[in-house]
Amino acid sequence: MDYVAALLPPVVMAVFFTALVVTIVKSQGGPNKAKEDAAVDAAIARAEAAAGRPAPSDRPAGA
Repeated sequence: MDYVAALLPPVVMAVFFTALVVTIVKSQGGPNKAKEDAAVDAAIARAEAAAGRPAPSDRPAGA
């Protein structure tokens, strides 16, 4: 029974890690992707404005 006690923790961790990766992959994209992208773009624009750098041309300055 020592082999069961030795193998159980890595197996449990592998199962939980696999579930975590599946959850992360499933949550990418979808209906909230545009909202998340807009929030990130706005945060980057605020950080660049605070640093005094102009926004790149591929991103609108106000977004």
